[in-house]
Amino acid sequence: MDASTLVPFLKRLASETARIINPLFATPDLVVEWKADDTPVTYADRKAEEVMRTLIEKAFPDHGIIGEELGSKNPRAEYTWVLDPIDGTRAFAAGSPHFGTLACLRRHGRPLWGMIHLSAIGQLYIGDNERCWCNDRVTSLRPPPPLSECFLLTTDPRAPARLHDPRGWEALLGATGQYRSWGDCFGYALLASGTADIMTDPVLNLWDIAALLPVLRGAGAAVSDWKGEDAEAGQSLVAAHPAIHPSIVSLLNP
Repeated sequence: MDASTLVPFLKRLASETARIINPLFATPDLVVEWKADDTPVTYADRKAEEVMRTLIEKAFPDHGIIGEELGSKNPRAEYTWVLDPIDGTRAFAAGSPHFGTLACLRRHGRPLWGMIHLSAIGQLYIGDNERCWCNDRVTSLRPPPPLSECFLLTTDPRAPARLHDPRGWEALLGATGQYRSWGDCFGYALLASGTADIMTDPVLNLWDIAALLPVLRGAGAAVSDWKGEDAEAGQSLVAAHPAIHPSIVSLLNP
């Protein structure tokens, strides 16, 4: 499970899923269904996950798989893959490039390798908690400016105040500079590439979080849940440079 094995395999997952996803992107006749949890799904989501699972089962037959669309197989295995074929299906369905394919290899529940593939713009991020590459070039967070100049991102602008203490979210908005909703995995990729400073999500599932962590840590980010606790055990995410992360968590939790 070292780089010589995992990097080529993650690249293959990215290329094979892009063959499914990209031809369906920004097509006006794309059919969008709604699941019981009020989240959208398309043929591209299901087919892309099916492709990833087939590749994993052939290459690593003893590994478990946890996928957003097609469920779990052997989830208690030593090694498990966590898959989100399209993170940001709402953006994908709307013809916005703010979506990506996520894959994470975990050992005993600990994320070892993560992949974010922004297939609409041809950017592939791979991280192993210590390093991060974008299209084979090492990338990392930029040194943070003063908080008042930081570029803040989130996915749904309404969700932070609805799901957590609204005073905290208003405090962070007031303390930072630019603010945009370029969210889902796209926002975390911008952070890892050094073009944004803070990315937050007030609620996430395992398949939303797992792949992000090795990429973000590899790029030098501090990560936690909304309260500042362990990100791997949480259902939310706050990611930023270690120099400003504690201040962000403090503001969010007055």
